[in-house]
Amino acid sequence: MEDMTMKVNFYATLRPIVGQKTVQLSLPAGTTAIQLVRMFVSDYPAMRKELLDAHENFLPHMKFFINGREVVYLPDKFDTVIQPEDKVDIFPPVGGG
Repeated sequence: MEDMTMKVNFYATLRPIVGQKTVQLSLPAGTTAIQLVRMFVSDYPAMRKELLDAHENFLPHMKFFINGREVVYLPDKFDTVIQPEDKVDIFPPVGGG
């Protein structure tokens, strides 16, 4: 299987940590949402405490979207396989006022 290039968009307080809005990742075909996050934090260790708990699970207060749908509402949740054309967005919790 060949690798695919994914663009992952970051918002709000996450952007200064990665230093840009969009990060390109090279991922093996068949990568799931949680695998994407784990690979990403290996490249950006400062993001680990922002995105993952001690068990390497995505923090419940963070938001992970694939094509505008929050992954927790998808049938396979974080086991959803990412496709090369998917749009991936990661948000911190947003306060209103």
